[in-house]
Amino acid sequence: MGLTGETLTQILIPVAAVVGIGFALLQWFLVSKVRVSGASTANNGYSDSLIGDEEESVDALEVVAKCADIQSAISVGATSFLYTQYRYLGIFMAAFGAIIFIFLGSVKGFSTTSEPCTYSTGNLCKPALANAIFSTIAFLLGALTSVLSGFLGMKIATFANARTTLEARKGVGKAFITAFRSGAVMGFLLAANGLLVLYVTINLFKLYYGDDWEGLYESITGYGLGGSSMALFGRVGGGIYTKAADVGADLVGKVERNIPEDDPRNPAVIADNVGDNVGDIAGMGSDLFGSYAESSCAALFVASISSFGISHDYSAMSYPLIISSMGIVVCLITTLFATDLFEIKSASEVEPSLKRQLLISTILMTAGIGIVSFFALPSEFTLFNFGVEKTVKNWYLFFCVSIGLWAGLVIGYTTEYYTSNAYSPVQDVADSCRTGAATNVIFGLALGYKSVIIPIFAIAIAIYVSFSLAAMYGIAVAALGMLSTIATGLAIDAYGPISDNAGGIAEMAGMSHNIRERTDALDAAGNTTAAIGKGFAIGSAALVSLALFGAFVSRAGIETVDVLTPKVFIGLIVGAMLPYWFSAMTMKSVGSAALKMVEEVRRQFNTIPGLMEGTAKPDYATCVKISTDASLREMIPPGALVMLTPLVAGTLFGVETLAGVLAGSLVSGVQVAISASNTGGAWDNAKKYIEAGASEHAKSLGPKGSDPHKAAVIGDTIGDPLKDTSGPSLNILIKLMAVESLVFAPFFAAHGGLIFKLL
Repeated sequence: MGLTGETLTQILIPVAAVVGIGFALLQWFLVSKVRVSGASTANNGYSDSLIGDEEESVDALEVVAKCADIQSAISVGATSFLYTQYRYLGIFMAAFGAIIFIFLGSVKGFSTTSEPCTYSTGNLCKPALANAIFSTIAFLLGALTSVLSGFLGMKIATFANARTTLEARKGVGKAFITAFRSGAVMGFLLAANGLLVLYVTINLFKLYYGDDWEGLYESITGYGLGGSSMALFGRVGGGIYTKAADVGADLVGKVERNIPEDDPRNPAVIADNVGDNVGDIAGMGSDLFGSYAESSCAALFVASISSFGISHDYSAMSYPLIISSMGIVVCLITTLFATDLFEIKSASEVEPSLKRQLLISTILMTAGIGIVSFFALPSEFTLFNFGVEKTVKNWYLFFCVSIGLWAGLVIGYTTEYYTSNAYSPVQDVADSCRTGAATNVIFGLALGYKSVIIPIFAIAIAIYVSFSLAAMYGIAVAALGMLSTIATGLAIDAYGPISDNAGGIAEMAGMSHNIRERTDALDAAGNTTAAIGKGFAIGSAALVSLALFGAFVSRAGIETVDVLTPKVFIGLIVGAMLPYWFSAMTMKSVGSAALKMVEEVRRQFNTIPGLMEGTAKPDYATCVKISTDASLREMIPPGALVMLTPLVAGTLFGVETLAGVLAGSLVSGVQVAISASNTGGAWDNAKKYIEAGASEHAKSLGPKGSDPHKAAVIGDTIGDPLKDTSGPSLNILIKLMAVESLVFAPFFAAHGGLIFKLL
């Protein structure tokens, strides 16, 4: 028994969650205090308007009023899309919830008789029907929390984008604080809500399960499945929406018509800005919530079949939740460094400030992990290790969580090196644009492949150390360590799209060149931080998937996964193919939607008199409709591929083949996801490097509209679906298939392998 009693643990976890929610509301209140007047401009559903006090008369009142109108249009578009998407997902939730109930209930013929426990031998556990009911409820709760995480993030981002634009009139520092605080609102709300809902769910389920912790935590795995299944559709759907609009706007606007990014004459510009919120904000929020839920569920399940669960040590059992609670406190302190303790005085300080957030949170969290490991865990205990008990000391788990945390920092900094235009890799990509788009594409692809090396070694070392020290539980808590500073990670990640939107609003409202330069500086840093966020998501997905894989192998009763057996090897090679099949579907979807968008934007430029001259308004609504229709239609096939693969493989070919599929998709998916995300991020920042013209080298490649710049824009448009649709969605593919396999493991173990039984 650790030094922390059950009562204290029961208090600390919800208090940390409530503190996180309170801090998020405080940040929201501070953002809402951006100076406004009492004019009646419609604004994002809020009663105040965005007609700010003029700072040195930089912009006329009507220009600032235009900001409020544009913000309202973006908010209405994003809200409308998400409502429509969630209606589709509501049908999916009901249907898949029924599948979970039927499959798990049928394991023992919908029996209501108590069964002998699988791991706690000699004891009776609750019936299979109870597992089916509670797994379904957990799935629905996880799905609803995931949807809420994405929706709240979108609302906060659309509330903050124009405020960031207005603050940019006072300097880059003020705009940075507004954008970062808005990101922090999303980060803390998501981390705290995820923790609180999981904590409440466990305690409610415990009213029925009582001492049957094995059944309790097995049913809780449905929470992770619900979170990730919503994240998949959110990421794919949002990614298709935003990139169809982005590619259409860039190819016709920048390359063919030679007009600036986010020019109000471009018919796809509103759809592009809406897409930032539904893809990069709502999709990303659901994605990281899914990772958090799954890593927690994996750790809790493995702990429940170890000495923690069998001896009913509540404090030790809640170790993953206490780690997350400590993470909220650490991130709260870290955020103050960005918003209150260090002032940003120039654009060059923005990126170092964001990098400092990662480093500070990692150092503070390392100390926090040490405190939690000492107080919450017994000095020595045993963990389940594929049928045998492994003796572990509490300081072993300190190293497991810490190595996951520091591996995340290594992945973040490596990603920054390969995607920031402050370093040579992106500058080399920009330089290759001198000879056209082809060399730009070649250099960009090579950069992406090369950027995989260090993250994979970091993940490999984290896996080896954590498994050696604490078996599969060590890997699960290493994943949790990587995600323990999720509030700061999300704040940094959400900051990017908010800054991007702020720049778009400044351009569309016709604000001065100085304002656009400031928002561009924020946006360039935001591109890099978005890539860092994706790196964290992919790295944690690898660890989470491996932990879930171990839990699945244990639950399915597989003694060893032998790749030399034909059943496993065919699964392995098919699993390795799945990320390519999935990427092909999502890339083709973006390409098809972008094709329609390009044709529509060209049609409007060719047929609306006065559009290029700025005397006529484009038809924004048609472009929004193209993105919406394409997204809703095209998100279904990739989603079906991921959701049906484990069901088909497990039912028809059995648990050993499914184990091969999971291993193959994990090994292959991580590489493809990292290279795709970093290639796209590098192409985007190579384009911005040329546009900014901040160095002599950059000036020699510019200005905007030059041949090297057009080559960079083409590279950027190729990279858009890689970095914002296929790449980030792949990490959900590997996690989701693993957690789905774990949830359905009892059914596959009892009734799977129909084809091999017939042969």
